[in-house]
Amino acid sequence: MNPVSELVPLGIFFLTYQFYDIYVATGSLMAASTLMLISQWLKFGRVDKVNIITFTMIIVFGSLTLLLQDDAFIKWKVTLIYALFAAILWLGHFIFDHCLLKQLLGSELKLPPAIWRRLTHAWAGFFLFCALLNLYIAFYLPLSIWVNFKVFGLLLLMLVFIAVTGLYIYKSLPTEEKE
Repeated sequence: MNPVSELVPLGIFFLTYQFYDIYVATGSLMAASTLMLISQWLKFGRVDKVNIITFTMIIVFGSLTLLLQDDAFIKWKVTLIYALFAAILWLGHFIFDHCLLKQLLGSELKLPPAIWRRLTHAWAGFFLFCALLNLYIAFYLPLSIWVNFKVFGLLLLMLVFIAVTGLYIYKSLPTEEKE
């Protein structure tokens, strides 16, 4: 799916929260995510696994938020998604001796195994950091701060980490690949 279109449900969540409340925003996030998933399936004939995981968690935790009228559930969704991504990367590495990042990007990047291991640890650590930071902001700061962090803070952190990762990868590429 187009990365910009993946931000559409998040933008709708943010705008709806600004004009209504967390419950209307949660419902709009669920609806927009459903439409994005359907559009991905119609356009490409498949849906990415990450999008299926994220969508499932949005529906489950969003439904709990709406049914129980408790915003804690939608806040937990963010923490659990990032913790799940960290766990998947580390389980793949430590339990199955498999580098998922290499599987995803290995056809496009030729890196030594040690670099793939460092990237796996870095990304898993980053996801765990985001999960813990979300947990703190969600439950110790006002809801409006959490919404802004969820929409803008996590996005900014992700972009910065992608840039740092790109620089690290560039430094590690063989000379002929850099050209």
